[in-house]
Amino acid sequence: MKKTAILGVAFSALLAAGAAQARDQISIVGSSTVFPFSTAVAEQFGKKTKFTTPVVESTGSGGGMKLFCAGVGEGTPDITNASRRIKEKEFKKCGENGVTPVEVKVGFDGIVLANAKSGDVFALTRKQIFQALAAEVPVDGKMVPNPYKKWSDIDASLPNTKIEVLGPPPTSGTRDAFVEIAMRGGAKKFDTLAALRKEDKKAFKAIAKNIREDGAFIEAGENDNLIVQKLEANPAALGIFGFSFLDQNADKLKGATVEGSTPEFEKIAAGEYPISRSLFFYVKKEHVGVIPGIEEFVAEFTNEAAWGDEGYLADKGLIPLPKADRDAIAESAKNLTPLAL
Repeated sequence: MKKTAILGVAFSALLAAGAAQARDQISIVGSSTVFPFSTAVAEQFGKKTKFTTPVVESTGSGGGMKLFCAGVGEGTPDITNASRRIKEKEFKKCGENGVTPVEVKVGFDGIVLANAKSGDVFALTRKQIFQALAAEVPVDGKMVPNPYKKWSDIDASLPNTKIEVLGPPPTSGTRDAFVEIAMRGGAKKFDTLAALRKEDKKAFKAIAKNIREDGAFIEAGENDNLIVQKLEANPAALGIFGFSFLDQNADKLKGATVEGSTPEFEKIAAGEYPISRSLFFYVKKEHVGVIPGIEEFVAEFTNEAAWGDEGYLADKGLIPLPKADRDAIAESAKNLTPLAL
């Protein structure tokens, strides 16, 4: 019997047993960036409804997708948060394992480079970010191992301090989005790499994705709060994380400007800040009606009191979607419309 069929039989048995015998607490995994928003909704949901407060775990977008798409049944999560859209290979894996994802886009977020209030002021471009963090960079028209040790080696206008950046691991949606928007965006500013992108997109993407491993970039795990603590302890370092963490720690940290734009709520919402992305969560349709409260949790998250312009999630740093988009997405979520890539 195929794996999908086995999973289907197992979950059919769970359905037959009835919701009362199924797990009675929603399980949510995924993005560390979406984690504080999802946690806030879970807390409100627990207070306002008869359902048990959901368990929300920060596993990273990639880690969450792996758990979510592994199959159906109460041993697997019901919802996964993501700070980038589900990948085609993940969507395919979900399908192979009998999982039907329902996509809910919840808002926008900016990816910031920030340091301690007592540290240097940084005004960066995406080209300079690429030069600071790529494993190989163009020098005199040739690709060479990254030679830059200090920010001032890249540009004399930048601080005369060692390049030291704390960032997320490869399993993180923040890392994926940072590579796509900042690193690729910076690589395209070089004529040689812009030409390579036209000739061989795969080779171009490999160069942009390959972050240096000589100590200038330090993987700091999925815990963004830990990065904040490390930045406080080391004012010479920069950290990479979502805008909401800068917003919540504005008394301790300051954000670097990127191409003249400061990482601020209004500028991210207006599309002016160049390193920004959409945030999502995905619902396992097969679990709706079996694990109690999933539809009601989705309704709470997509309620104007939560994700609206004046909602409690905006207070936590979520950049709301335009009202027309919110209305359309809320309707799609209510109907549990399956995702089609």
